[in-house]
Amino acid sequence: MRCHMILRVLPIILLLGSAAAADDPVGRGDAMPDLVLAAPQDPALKAYLGLKGAGAFELQDIDARLVIVEIFSMYCPHCQREAPVVNRLYRLLHENERWRDTVKLIGIGVGNSPYEVNFFRETYEIPFPLFADGDFVIHKALKKPRTPYFLVLRREADGKMEIVDTRLGGFGDPAGFLRSILKKSGLGD
Repeated sequence: MRCHMILRVLPIILLLGSAAAADDPVGRGDAMPDLVLAAPQDPALKAYLGLKGAGAFELQDIDARLVIVEIFSMYCPHCQREAPVVNRLYRLLHENERWRDTVKLIGIGVGNSPYEVNFFRETYEIPFPLFADGDFVIHKALKKPRTPYFLVLRREADGKMEIVDTRLGGFGDPAGFLRSILKKSGLGD
């Protein structure tokens, strides 16, 4: 009887396991999908990214050697808890002359409208650019990562962005996270 039950359940377990593996989000070594974002309306945020002109832009248009992308949702309790830590990472980058113009940080609110992203920005006093992905287009292109999910992108000689690191969940110590990603990207000491 037990053997019969195991034989019934085993195909389901295998199917779920293979579905989970097929849905792994983009990671190190994967090609970074082309993502189009609306340019920030705030001139300071636009200047922070080094964007010229108006309208939409792609990640490779950001004037930086490294771009850290946080995938978040305003409804994610882990993202809410991590917001002050990510703000400390931004300040660490912004206050360091060496990294201020080399590393940029942005956030993409998956399933969040512009109103929800703005609510998150105001509630957690987010100083870096946040973008809405209300229709999950970016989320799907990234193979549906859970939140928070961090992508570290390095600009290559051809201008394309390569994924050099990813992290699911919080990173705890901003200085340690920065050292780790700089080393993995070849920019660390």
